[in-house]
Amino acid sequence: MSSLEHHDLLAGLVRLHILHHAAEHKIYGQWMIDELARHGYKLSPGTLYPMLHAMERKGYLSCRRLREGRTVRKLYSATGFGRAGLALAKIRLRELSGDAMKARANKKMEQKKSTRRSQGVATARGIAATR
Repeated sequence: MSSLEHHDLLAGLVRLHILHHAAEHKIYGQWMIDELARHGYKLSPGTLYPMLHAMERKGYLSCRRLREGRTVRKLYSATGFGRAGLALAKIRLRELSGDAMKARANKKMEQKKSTRRSQGVATARGIAATR
């Protein structure tokens, strides 16, 4: 299963990742592409830059242009609105993560109980068979 199949779902996580880093320090496109790649997201500039521009238009990011010789680099940082959105998203992610971990723990516990029950039945059958 490739991440391309789940692009729409993962795009929200990519935006949160961008916002997280933009809240910590100024970011620029290629740095963000490299950072996301370290986490398994493979984005092209044609995907990332429209995402950054949309986040800026919606007020999550602000942009400052930095000229370095003939090159102009856009540096993005989180706005107050972006930081508030990130804080809310972190709360929701913790809730989801907690629910997922509880469900996983419950599933493991049920599997152990089921295994013990089947082993207990086998042991009881074994004892009955030897009598």
